[in-house]
Amino acid sequence: MKIKIVQIEHLTKEYEDEVVLRDKVLRKPLGLAYTKEQLLEEKDEIHFVAYDEEKIVGCLLLKILPNNILKMRQVAIDFDYQSKGIGKLLVEHSEKFALLNGFTEIEMHARDTAVPFYLKLGYEIVSEKFMEVTIPHFKMKKKIK
Repeated sequence: MKIKIVQIEHLTKEYEDEVVLRDKVLRKPLGLAYTKEQLLEEKDEIHFVAYDEEKIVGCLLLKILPNNILKMRQVAIDFDYQSKGIGKLLVEHSEKFALLNGFTEIEMHARDTAVPFYLKLGYEIVSEKFMEVTIPHFKMKKKIK
């Protein structure tokens, strides 16, 4: 398995494949679906995908916030590829991107089941538990240096 991480553009074939993966991993298990409005709001976000050969097996979105902060969103790894280090590669890639582009912090709303993963990567919990898309989340963040 040779994983390659690339940035893709909104409303391309690659983006459509990314949405299929996110829907399968993040939405369908919760009985939810993306709306056209939600997908259109992603046009100004940075989309990174992880490829195994020609197949998208992971993705991560970054939304630009004020004060040189990025919000990490929609991190999804295909079920067959989970626990193989792809999520870590995507997060590390996004941190390098942040550093090279003058961002000083990454924040996110992490599902409670993903909190241990992000803690290992140096993120800290900065909120009480809250509900989002029907499941518990925590706000987490990390300074980028």
